[in-house]
Amino acid sequence: MPHATRPSTNESNFLLSALRENLRLDSRALDQYRPISLQFPSDPDVHGQTDVRIGKTRVICNISCEVITPYPDRKFDGVFTINCELSPLMGAGVEVGRPDQTEALISRILDKSIRRSNALDTESLCIIAGQKCFHVRADLHVLDDDGGILDACCLALVAALQHFRRPDYEVNGEQVTVFDPREREPVKLTLQHQPFCATTSYYDAGTIMVQDATLLEEQCREGEIVVSMNRHGEVCQIAKYGGVPVDALGVLSVVKQSWEKVKMMDAVVREALFKDERERDKGGRMKAELSAENERVMERPVG
Repeated sequence: MPHATRPSTNESNFLLSALRENLRLDSRALDQYRPISLQFPSDPDVHGQTDVRIGKTRVICNISCEVITPYPDRKFDGVFTINCELSPLMGAGVEVGRPDQTEALISRILDKSIRRSNALDTESLCIIAGQKCFHVRADLHVLDDDGGILDACCLALVAALQHFRRPDYEVNGEQVTVFDPREREPVKLTLQHQPFCATTSYYDAGTIMVQDATLLEEQCREGEIVVSMNRHGEVCQIAKYGGVPVDALGVLSVVKQSWEKVKMMDAVVREALFKDERERDKGGRMKAELSAENERVMERPVG
């Protein structure tokens, strides 16, 4: 991780001794997540932007869309790309314009979890096979880092994809007309499932497991496992980059614990989307439809 300072030996020893007694410095249980906050833009014309906070960790995601020519070997599919960027606001060890290994790691895991698992139906992004398609781009910006960057990025990305609306279009022969949102109602993206990432950290030669580690806990851990799965319990990917060894039963235990956290994240996103839709509908489309219905002149029956 790109941080200028590392914890001292006393800090590491104190953290490990607390974990051995099933205690954490912020008084959470070993498998407890910090409070999760998910916000959408208040502008009713803006879709696909999310602001996610897990504790003090903050991630912003923005989804954009444009019409391009599809890849020659994927004529019937659209294009979906994920880009992650660490902001200098998150720490002194981040340099502007210099790629970091953490950015590539987060983008790689998110690509496996969402794009390669076909969470987004890229065939629905095709306009004319081999000629025109939509390119959906997800840009993630990490503003603050207090641990759990990957979990926050995945949650922000999945929520933004569900919130985003692509422009509607019409095809006449080979002529494509893309409509402005004021001309036609934008269309939701087709998501086949919603995967989330849950990271588990290991301490004391793998005998202690901690979920949603803070920055200090991440700097002191001896290994980690990232499990990506949806609320139905379908595993999309499991990533473990070095660290202490974990046997098969340990991996199954991590998957079972991660499933509970994934269902919790899915409920948070669903509730936030429901509240946002309800707020946008106040005095909006529903009210206009009811007003038009009330103002319609009803013909009196003859006779």
